[in-house]
Amino acid sequence: MNINWYPGHMKKTRELLQQQLKLVDIVFELLDARIPLSSKNPDIDAIVGGKPRVIILNKADLANEQATNSWIKYFKSKGITAIPVNTISGEGLRLAINEGENVFKEKMQALIDKGRRARAMRVMVVGIPNVGKSSIINKLVGRKGAITGDRPGVTKGKQWLRVKGDLEILDTPGILWPKFEDQEVAKRLAFTGAIKDEIMDIETLALRLVEYLDIHNREELYQRYNLEGEFQQGIDIMDQIALNRGCILKGKEIDYTRVANIILDEFRAGRIGRISLETPQSLNLI
Repeated sequence: MNINWYPGHMKKTRELLQQQLKLVDIVFELLDARIPLSSKNPDIDAIVGGKPRVIILNKADLANEQATNSWIKYFKSKGITAIPVNTISGEGLRLAINEGENVFKEKMQALIDKGRRARAMRVMVVGIPNVGKSSIINKLVGRKGAITGDRPGVTKGKQWLRVKGDLEILDTPGILWPKFEDQEVAKRLAFTGAIKDEIMDIETLALRLVEYLDIHNREELYQRYNLEGEFQQGIDIMDQIALNRGCILKGKEIDYTRVANIILDEFRAGRIGRISLETPQSLNLI
C-alpha cells in the first residue's frame, strides 16, 4: 500500500507560516502522542528556525503513558520541552502556557527596557492535519473560537484568537510534507487519521492495523473484539471481528468496508486501548 498526499493548500500553508512567523513570540508544535516522530513534519523545523518552541504531545489520553514518558525524556535530551496534553479535559495546557510565558517574560522585559509597551504573548499553533489544534485552542479560548472536526483539513486559513489574560493565538491549517520517504511513517499517519480516509483503501488499511496490533498489542485487540484461539493471518482475525460484530452481507459474505470502519474508528477513539505506535526505543533513537 503506497501512501502519498499533498494537496495544493499545503504549499499555501507553508507560505502562510513563513509570513506569519515574524509576528509571534513562541511556537506551539502539536504532535500526536501516539506517533510523536511520525507526526512531526520535518518542514516545521526549517520554517520555525530559532523561534522558541514548546512541543505539545496531544491526545496523550489515547497513548501508552510509559511510551509518552519516554518521548518526554527523548525531547528533553534534545533541549526541547515536551508536554503531554489531554484534549478532552485540557490537562497539561496550563503547563504549556506557563512554559511559553517563561520564555516570553525575558523577551518582553528586554522590550520594556527599550521603552516599548507591554503586550500580549503571541503564540502560533502548528501541526499536521487532525492533530487537534482547533480543539486545544477552543479549550484555551473557552468557546468555539476555532472550527473543529474529526477529519484532517478542517481549518482552511489563519485565525487570530484572543485568550483571557495576556495571550493571543494564531491557529493555522495543518500541513503535511510533499512526499513520504518512509511508508511506515505514512501508514502510522493513516492509522491515526492524519490522512483522509476518502483517498485510502480503508479495508487494506484496517487489515494492516490488525496485523500490527496482533503483534504488538494482542491482549488489547483480543479483549476488545472477544477473540479466542490462534489465527493464521490478519485477514482471519478481521473476518472473526466481522462475525462478532455482525458485519455480514447477504449470502453470508463479510462486509469488509463496515468492519474496517469499526476497527479504525475504535482504534482512533482509544476504545481498543491506550496504544502508542512508536517509541524512541522502537525507532532506535536511544
